[in-house]
Amino acid sequence: MTTPNDLAELDFARAVLRAEAEAVAGMAATLPPGFADAVGILVRCAEAGGTVLVSGLGKSGLVGAKLSATLASLGIASHPVHPTEAAHGDLGRFRPADAVIALSYSGETAELVALAGILRQDGIPIVSITGGDIERASSSPSSLERLATVALRMGRLVEAGGDDYVAPTSSTTAAMALGDALALAAARRRGFTKADFARRHPGGALGGQLRPVVEAMRFRVGVNLPVVADSLTVLAALQEAAKVGRRPGALLLADSVTGRLAGILTDGDVRRLVLKDRAELDRPVRDVMTKAPRTLRASAVLRDAVAMVREFRQDEIPVVDDSGKPLGILDVQDLVAMKLVQEE
Repeated sequence: MTTPNDLAELDFARAVLRAEAEAVAGMAATLPPGFADAVGILVRCAEAGGTVLVSGLGKSGLVGAKLSATLASLGIASHPVHPTEAAHGDLGRFRPADAVIALSYSGETAELVALAGILRQDGIPIVSITGGDIERASSSPSSLERLATVALRMGRLVEAGGDDYVAPTSSTTAAMALGDALALAAARRRGFTKADFARRHPGGALGGQLRPVVEAMRFRVGVNLPVVADSLTVLAALQEAAKVGRRPGALLLADSVTGRLAGILTDGDVRRLVLKDRAELDRPVRDVMTKAPRTLRASAVLRDAVAMVREFRQDEIPVVDDSGKPLGILDVQDLVAMKLVQEE
């Protein structure tokens, strides 16, 4: 039973989410001036073989660590650096080809300002992410902004908790979103593709979904999967498919003239035919098959197969070449084995 107190908490939670969403929407409406220049700094650093070092203190440091990880996953070498540790030996991490992203909502974090001052003297480009009014004329630049090569202001943000809770919320959400925009824009400018991403994420569900479907097919035409002419009877088609031994839960039927995929007949289809009338086995398979089934091209990735399974509950997915000729079948059990979908 929902109590009045529960309702009040739900209203408060919705207000928090709205406040954070509005912070990000406000930045999207007025992207900080200099954004394209900041992207250029990251791209030049990556192309020169440098590393983007990201630094911040407290919550800004945690946001920076996430940004650094995002950059690395998009092919831009990056490491987080603690501004205090930098003064005790980590300055050795910084090289002339590197670039720095410094995060401080106030722009006055002493340790970060001190680090930026040293790096500026060394000629290392700095991108700062701070709060404050977007229009510089309306407020003086912070110490960190004065040291930055490109200064990105997120605007004056109201923390989601309001006056009663001053913990960083909207400001950290906005900084994380702006960091994601920087990272993705830089990757896009460099021509980074999902194939590049897959090479850097060979493990886990995310990397698995970016593998080509042809790599995951256990049943391949010409190896362990016959393609049956659609001119045969259902019984003859089943007998032809049985010659290879273990097979998937469906038959691929091809046009006897063009060789293109004409249809698919699943084990479930066969069961329904037999239960209806055994004489159905003597009908031409083209009369009972599913014509023009949903397919995937050889260029598709497993993410496309997962979407097809979830949207259409399709357990067997034919894979075809650019001319429509069958290459194999991707079985849902292949996706279950890779833990990309759950068995129901």
